[in-house]
Amino acid sequence: QVQLVESGGGLVQAGGSLRLSCVCSGWTISTYGMGWFRQAPGKERAFVATINWSGGVSDYADSVKGRFTISRDNAKNTVYLQMNSLKAEDTAVYYCAARLGGYASRRFQDYAYWGQGTQVTVSS
Repeated sequence: QVQLVESGGGLVQAGGSLRLSCVCSGWTISTYGMGWFRQAPGKERAFVATINWSGGVSDYADSVKGRFTISRDNAKNTVYLQMNSLKAEDTAVYYCAARLGGYASRRFQDYAYWGQGTQVTVSS
């Protein structure tokens, strides 16, 4: 059974950092492109970051570029999102997603598998 489980969310003050993890079980992520998306209350799910199968290609939303870093450890079947200099507007539920084909993508429609999400709350 394919499963993605996010962790690492929580409450942090503005300017602080969090590291999200997404552990994949039931399959190997080494041939999948991976992404992080977020959804704030009353808003649509939005792209945050994506990485290709090898980790050699990554892409970020403009709003997080320079503050967030996506990475992956295929040996551990895990994807990470390091979030620094957090702002109140980063508050959202963060979702990990996987797509077939191995390429990075900003489009949520390209992702076949999703985790349940982890809440990130940034207090100002």
